[in-house]
Amino acid sequence: MGAIGVGMHGCGSWKTHSTMAAEGNQMVGNPRWKRYVSRVRPRRIDASGPPRRKGSLCMPRPPLLSMATITTPAADPWFQDRFAERIGGANYGKGNEIYKFELIKRAKRKALADHPERRMLDFGIGENDEMAPESVRAVMRREVDRPENRGYADNGIAAYKEAVARFMQREFGVTLDPVTEVNHCIGSKTAYAMLPAAFINPGDVTLMTVPGYPVAGTATRWFGGVVHRLPLLPEHDFFPDLDGIPADVLARTKLLVLCYPNSPTGKTATRAFYEKVVDWAHRHRVIVVQDAAHIMLSYDDEPLSFLSIDGAKEVGVEVHSMSKGFHMIGWRLGWVCGHEKIVRAFADVKDNCDSGQFMAIQKAGAAALDDAGIPKRVREKYRRRLEKLVGVLRAVGFDCEMPGGTYFLYTRSPKGAGDRAFATAQDASQFLIHDLSISTVPWDDCGAYLRFSATYEAEDESAEDDLMAEAHARLSRARLKF
Repeated sequence: MGAIGVGMHGCGSWKTHSTMAAEGNQMVGNPRWKRYVSRVRPRRIDASGPPRRKGSLCMPRPPLLSMATITTPAADPWFQDRFAERIGGANYGKGNEIYKFELIKRAKRKALADHPERRMLDFGIGENDEMAPESVRAVMRREVDRPENRGYADNGIAAYKEAVARFMQREFGVTLDPVTEVNHCIGSKTAYAMLPAAFINPGDVTLMTVPGYPVAGTATRWFGGVVHRLPLLPEHDFFPDLDGIPADVLARTKLLVLCYPNSPTGKTATRAFYEKVVDWAHRHRVIVVQDAAHIMLSYDDEPLSFLSIDGAKEVGVEVHSMSKGFHMIGWRLGWVCGHEKIVRAFADVKDNCDSGQFMAIQKAGAAALDDAGIPKRVREKYRRRLEKLVGVLRAVGFDCEMPGGTYFLYTRSPKGAGDRAFATAQDASQFLIHDLSISTVPWDDCGAYLRFSATYEAEDESAEDDLMAEAHARLSRARLKF
C-alpha cells in the first residue's frame, strides 16, 4: 500500500502532482473550498515556522484537505522479485515489523508532542555527548588544507598505523608490527561487516554473544553462514558458556565474536577468561574476533587487551574504535590488529569495499592516540556519571551496581508501576517514555533488562546533578515494582 501525503503548500508534507490535480478537480465548485481559497494569501510558510493563523497558508484546513493517511494500492516495481533473499527477496520492503529503536523514536516524538513542557531525560543515546578534544580538531583543521591528504588512503597511512602500535604498547604492553599487524577501518562497524567475508562459507558458524552488537552475525548470514547465540547471563557472570556449545555446532564453527568491556552488560573480561578463550580457540580451531570498542572505559581495573594474553595473537584479532574512548563518534575511524594473516585477509576484503578513510582524519586520529590524557579524561567523566546514576536508580528500587566498563548501565527491568504490569522490558521502556519522559533501551534477549546510558547531554556537573534530581523525582512518583 502506498500513502498519499498532503501537498507541500507551506504545511510540511508532500503529495504527488497527479494526486493534487485529481483532488483539485473534486474540489471545484465546493463553496467551502472557494471561501478557503479566497482567504489564503499566495505565499509559502515554512513548516517549522510560527503557529497557524487565520488568513495564512497554515490555517486549519477544511475536511477535504486533511487526508494525510489516505492509502492507495502501490504496484510493485518490475524488479521486486530481483531482490536478494538475504534482505527479504520478493518481500523486501513489504514487512510491517517495527524494531525497538524505531518504537523508541516514535514514543519519544509522541511524549514530546503530548508534554512539551516536560523535557525528555534521554538515557537511551548510545554515543558520546562531546565533540572531539580541541587538540584533535586543531590537527584536523590543519591537515584538511594540505594537498597531500586529498587522495585515496586505501588500506591506511603509515602515520596512523604507527600511532596505533605506540598506543597498544603504551596502554597494554602489546607489541605490534604496524606494517603487517595493523590495518585501519572506517569505524569498527565496517570491520565486523567485512571479517566474515574472509572466513565464512555456506553452512559455517559464527558464535555471537547476546545481547550484543549484531553486525558480524548479519554478515555471516549474508554469506550463507549460521549464527549460534551464546547468552550472557548473570549466573555465568555475563561470560559465554563455551563448554555448553553442542558438538555439531562446534564442528562447523569458524568465528567467535566477543565484546569486552561488554555492551550492553558492562562486564569486563578477566585474564583467566581470556586465557580460557585462547586455549579453547586453539583446541577447536576457532578464530577469535574481540570487540574492544569500549576498552578505554574500564572502571573496575586497568583496561585489558585480549592481545596481551600469551597466545592470543595466534588465534585472532582485536578490533578497536576511536569513538567511545576519544569522543570521535562521527569521525568513523578504528583499526583491526593481531595475527598478520587475519589482518591481511581483512585488508584484502576491505580493499574491495572502500578506499580508506580521509587521510586528514587518520592524522587527527594519530594525534589523539598519542595523547594519553584524552581517554583518561573520557573515562573519568563517564565513571562519575555512572556512579550518580547507580545511586539514583538504587534509591527508587532498581537492583544495580557500578558496571565494570562501558558507559552503559544494564539492570533488571521493573515488573510494573502502580497498577500496571510489564510483561517485557519493552513494555517498561514504553511506559517510562510515555508517562515519565525518560528514555532507555530495552533488552529482552536474556531476561527483561533496561540499558541506561551515561551519555545524556549536560553542560557541566551541576547540570548533571539537576538531571539526576529530576530523574529521581519522576521515578519516585512512578511507584515501580520489581
